[in-house]
Amino acid sequence: MLERFFSTRFKALAFTTVCAGGCLASEAAWADLRLCNNATTRVSVAISYTDGKGWVTEGWWNLKSGACETLLRGPLAAQFYYVYGMDERGGEWKGKAFMCTRDREFRIEGRENCLVRGYDRTGFFEVDTGKDAKNWTVQLSDSNQPQGPR
Repeated sequence: MLERFFSTRFKALAFTTVCAGGCLASEAAWADLRLCNNATTRVSVAISYTDGKGWVTEGWWNLKSGACETLLRGPLAAQFYYVYGMDERGGEWKGKAFMCTRDREFRIEGRENCLVRGYDRTGFFEVDTGKDAKNWTVQLSDSNQPQGPR
């Protein structure tokens, strides 16, 4: 379960993505979307993607510092995925793609009318995996310069 931490401080968007597709040995036959927490604190993350019929948003994965987790198993089905992360001090990894979320574990279909449907409206950052990627790893890390109140 994600506990919301409200703070006037937040982290600037600080992430890197790494395509593991070209780095695998030929005998390795896995394909996943993974996320690694390189931040100094525990991070809770949610992901949003299209499933061929519409938008799906899922959360929360809680990753301790240094941990990695598979968010989606199997070959990537889309070029773009969206991620939101929050650390236990209220720092965020966010963006301008708004999706529906809630405080507890969830799987929400659709991204429209979040507030009307009883959900929160949360800004996710975009991950472009490229057109031919079969697997991808997103790396979250601490920002060097946290920004002031917003």
